[in-house]
Parts: sequence; C-alpha cells; structure tokens
Amino acid sequence: MNVLIINCGSSTLKFKVMETRHDTPSCHERILAGGIIDRIGGQGEIRFKTEDGEDLREVREVKDYEIASDIMFDWIESIGLMKPGGIEAVGHRVVHGGYRFVEPAIIDDEVIDAIEAMRNIAPLHNDPSLKAIRSARARLGPHFPMVAVFDTAFHCNMPESASRYAIPIELADKHRIRRYGFHGLAHRFMAERYAIITERPLKELRLVTLQLGNGCSATAIDGGRSVDTSMGFTPLEGLMMGTRSGDVDPHLPGFLARHEGVDIEEVEDWLNRRSGLLGVSGHSNDMRELLGKKSKGDLRASLAVEIFCYRAKKQIGAYFAAIGGADAVIFGGGIGENSPEVRARICAGMEWCGLALDEDINAGTIGSENRISKDSARIHVYVIPVDEEAVIVRDTVLCLHIINRHLRR
Repeated sequence: MNVLIINCGSSTLKFKVMETRHDTPSCHERILAGGIIDRIGGQGEIRFKTEDGEDLREVREVKDYEIASDIMFDWIESIGLMKPGGIEAVGHRVVHGGYRFVEPAIIDDEVIDAIEAMRNIAPLHNDPSLKAIRSARARLGPHFPMVAVFDTAFHCNMPESASRYAIPIELADKHRIRRYGFHGLAHRFMAERYAIITERPLKELRLVTLQLGNGCSATAIDGGRSVDTSMGFTPLEGLMMGTRSGDVDPHLPGFLARHEGVDIEEVEDWLNRRSGLLGVSGHSNDMRELLGKKSKGDLRASLAVEIFCYRAKKQIGAYFAAIGGADAVIFGGGIGENSPEVRARICAGMEWCGLALDEDINAGTIGSENRISKDSARIHVYVIPVDEEAVIVRDTVLCLHIINRHLRR
C-alpha cells in the first residue's frame, strides 16, 4: 500500500510517499519519494527527491499552503505516482484535535468541520493542515481514503495535576479548557526510537524530549506516557519559539490591548507571529541567521539566543523534578538536530545532576542520530532526528485496517 503523508508545520510543508508491504504497519516502510517546501509565505525553498535520486531544487515565491500543495501534487504527478496503483491513501498531520480527537480519524466533511472549529486555538497550524486537506480532496476526490493523525493525542492522558489550569472548574469544563499539549508525534517518535536504540523497554524509561524548531516544546515521558508537556491549551504556551512568545504573564494581552488601543485579537497575533526569536532579535525567526549575527556582535540576536536556551534549560530542570530524574534528554527538530551550539548552551552547567556533553561528539553531530553525552554521564543526551511521517503512516494504515475489518464483518 502506498501512502502519501502530508505534514504541515507553521512555515513548512513536508511530505513522503511511503510503501507499506502489508495492510498493517508492522513492517519497515519504504520511501518512494519525499520532500519539503520551507519558508512558506515568502521565497520558498523547494527540495524534492525520489527513491531513484530524481530531484527538484529551486527557490520561488510560495505565498501560502494552497500553492505549496499544488507544487507538491504537480511534482508527484510528474513522477508517475498519481496514476492508478500509485497513491492509495493519504495521512495528514493535524496539530489540534481538542477534546474530540484522541486517536486517528477517517477524514470526512464532519471531521473537517470539527478541525475547522479549532482553528482559533491553533492559528499557525490547523489552518495550514485544513488547506492541505482541501487541496488533497480537490485533487483526489472527497471519497479518497484519508486519515487525520493528531498531535494532541499523545498527551490526552496526562494526569489532571498537569493538564488542569487553576481556573474555576465550571468554566474549564464548560469550554473544555485544559492543557492539550502538541508536537505529540515528534515526542512519541523520540521516545520510541530511544527505546529501540538502547534496547530497553519503553515502559521502564524516564525521558525528557525537546522538539526545537520554529515551534518548540518539551515533554516529560514516564513509561512511554506523556505526563507533562510545555505547550498548553494552544501551541503558544511554553518555550520561546521562532515567532511565538511562549509563556507570558496572563495579564499582558489585556494590558497591551488597552495601552496600544487595539483589540485582543491583534495582541494574540503579535504573540503568535511577531514575538519569540523574531520579536527579541528584531531580525529573524531563523536560529541559523541569529547565530551568525551573534558571532558578529549583534546584541539583540545574542539576547534572543540566550533567552531561548535559558528557557529550555529551565524546562529540563522542571521535568527532572516532575518525573524524579531521567534516563536521557533527547533533542529533535530543526534546531535540536542541527545546532550543536544551541544544544551546548542548553546543557551547560548541568553537570550537577549528571548531565555532561562530550564537546567533540556534540560539535560533530548535525542532522544525525547520536549520543552526545560523555560515557560517564549519569543522564545521557541524544540527538534523534524526528520522523513524524513514520508515525503518521503507521497510524494511517492501522486506522484504515481497523475500519476495513469492521466493514467486512
């Protein structure tokens, strides 16, 4: 079975066409083609490649996710995978499943409406996913088998002490307000992959996973279960991110609305799109650019990097307290996988708890899977490149398999 996996982030569209050899996701997947469109909303960077090495690399204006989806489908058609026997199903990553979606769901009009209803609490993510879903349905037809896999599902069983806000329970229950958590596919992948690498049962492990990219989050995982995570009711809470502020005083939006003479929606937009690395540096939300400017003495870029690393370090310490220490800290995401300097700054000064990087191994680990801590470290540190698409394809195939088996009864 060939499955197209579409994974929309806050500024990217990633995809893979993956072959699974059976109708259950127990076998190793083969990647037939894949790629990424980066920096959507401006001069997009397009990098596509087939299994046989045929590729497309170009920079062109990609205004939005509809255009990005069209570029992707046109290329997939050009390599022959839109013909009969090509793509047989589509799996979509959707960030916010809310209270309703705690497992993968077959996409139909009702599911699309439910995802749309949550756009306002995940404005940078659910909207891109919806656009990709609609583009896929326009190309393949409304009855083509498609599955939505939700980032929030991994965190749905957090204990109430972690998932509840300290607000009146009546209000929380009425509006279904809780800490939902996000990046669940990434955190789940890192935990499961670590168990495989170390040949240890996942149920015996205590882990702190860090997904650091344009969006950032940390998760405390005990026995394979998310017991706390830094994002909350929306993906705005928690760590400092590319354009998102992360944690701020809850009074701040009202203060800014009153003193700047704007409505609350405008302030929410500032916190989502004009804050974080971009807001502090005044230059960019791209860590690569900021590290370059920092090396040349740019004080605002230096401050942005410093705040980013400090907040991540503080979150690691908090999760050590929450789960009683850890077997490992795992870095994933574009920054986590590719920036030795950021990893070093986050881990600096944590020798007190047994966490110590090997400087040479860390410096040489860019975009690859590796242990970057010293042999003597009590808490090890790993870089594990995240493969959300592998999780999505397995959940997609399993969901379709269960539905088909049910229909055959």
